[in-house]
Amino acid sequence: MAHIKIVEVGPRDGLQNEKQLVPLSTKLELIRRLRDAGLTTIEAGAFVSPKWVPQMADSAEVLKALDLSGPVSYPVLVPNDQGLEAALACGVKEIAVFGAASETFSQKNINASIADSLKRFESVMARAASANVRVRGYVSCVVGCPYEGKIAPQQVATVAKALYDMGCYEISLGDTIGVGTPNTVLAMLEAVSHVVPTERLAGHFHDTYGMAIANIHAAIGAGIGTFDSSVAGLGGCPYARGASGNVATEDVVYLLHGLGHETGIDLARLVDTARFISAALGREVGSRVGRALAPTE
Repeated sequence: MAHIKIVEVGPRDGLQNEKQLVPLSTKLELIRRLRDAGLTTIEAGAFVSPKWVPQMADSAEVLKALDLSGPVSYPVLVPNDQGLEAALACGVKEIAVFGAASETFSQKNINASIADSLKRFESVMARAASANVRVRGYVSCVVGCPYEGKIAPQQVATVAKALYDMGCYEISLGDTIGVGTPNTVLAMLEAVSHVVPTERLAGHFHDTYGMAIANIHAAIGAGIGTFDSSVAGLGGCPYARGASGNVATEDVVYLLHGLGHETGIDLARLVDTARFISAALGREVGSRVGRALAPTE
C-alpha cells in the first residue's frame, strides 16, 4: 500500500492553548520522543505575539536546540513579516501560513478579512522563496464555522487556490471545529481538487464529534496522502463547543497500519510518548488507542 505522511502538530497546535506554561525541557523531550517514534515532520513552534499565545514564546529556544539540517523537518507557524524575520534568524527550513474559509472566523481570530490576511502573506511568501524556505498553507473552517455554520465548498476552494497560487507547496484543509462527516468532507475535497492538485492537499481533522477517523478514511479514498494529527489528541479550537481536540496521532497510525499503509512510525513508542506528555500535563491520554493499550493493573 502507499506511504501516508503524518504531520505531527502536537508541540505547536497541541500545546498552544494550554493554560499552564509547559517547560522548554518538556517540549524538547516531547519532540525527541516523537522523532524517535518515527515522525519525520514535527511542527515545533509558532512566531506569534507572546501576548496572545504565551505558550509559544520560547519557540526560538526550541528551534535552537534542534538539528534543523537533519532528516526531520521542524516547520513553524508564521503570521506575518515580523514572525518570518524571527523564524529566519533561527535557520528554519519550512514555515506555515494560515487563512480561513470563513469571513467571520478570520475577523474574530486574526482581526482581518480573508482578503487582507492573504495580502499579508505576499511579502512573507516572497521573502521565504528568496531564503529557500518552503511554505505550507493552512485553511481553517473548511466544513463549518462556529459563527457562520456550514461553509460552502467553493469558499474553501477559493482560499486554497489563493494560497497555492502564492507558492504554498501544500494546503492543509482544517475542519477546525470538528463538525465534518465523510459526505461533507468529500464534497469539500471535490471542490478544492478542481483548483489544487489532490497530491498537494492534506487533511487536518478535529475529533469534536468523533468523526475524525471516519473523515480520514474517506479522504484517503479520495486520494489524500497527508494528514495532520496531534499526539494524545492534544489541542483543539477554543471556539468549538465541546471540542475534544485534534485527532490523536496514535489513533490515525492505528487506522493506517490496519489498512496496510506504510507510515514509518512505531505505534508502541508513539503511545509511550502520548503517556509522557499527558502525565506532564496532568491528564489522561486523550486517544482511544492510548487507553486501549494502557498497562493493566
